[in-house]
Amino acid sequence: MDILLVEDSPGDIRLTLEAFRDADPAIHVHVSKDGTEAMAFLRKDGMHVRAPRPDLILLDLNMPKMDGREVLAKIKVDENLKLIPTVILTTSAAEADIMQSYELQANCYLQKPVELQAFDDMVKSIDDFWLRKASLPQRAPTRRETHRAPSVMKAIPAQRRAPSAV
Repeated sequence: MDILLVEDSPGDIRLTLEAFRDADPAIHVHVSKDGTEAMAFLRKDGMHVRAPRPDLILLDLNMPKMDGREVLAKIKVDENLKLIPTVILTTSAAEADIMQSYELQANCYLQKPVELQAFDDMVKSIDDFWLRKASLPQRAPTRRETHRAPSVMKAIPAQRRAPSAV
């Protein structure tokens, strides 16, 4: 499983990496330190050309260059990215941030706990729910794949089709 952690705080990055390593060493956590870098990773731009498609995105809201709200908005309108579950992981408890995140189609909003054990427990619960229990999409189908899908008309027997307008 691959996770993209979009976080600018070195301390939070270290804690998250350690917690996921303890929860499941098979999880690969990739880190982007700002929204611009995250979008380059997700779109496989520049040095990220070989970046894997993450199974889950953990996104902080308040970051330099491009904040998490803008990243979330870009993810959810991109046909190749919008199905990747995106969890907001932030220190903000502001109702406006929670509302805006869900309006932008965040899949979940979690406030970072201040206590180390609570943070570790939260990461373990993310691992348990999102990476073990939830069924996640592998990737969005490409336009070519959707055009190759069998025609619905071919699947309906001729005698049951509605008459064609001539």
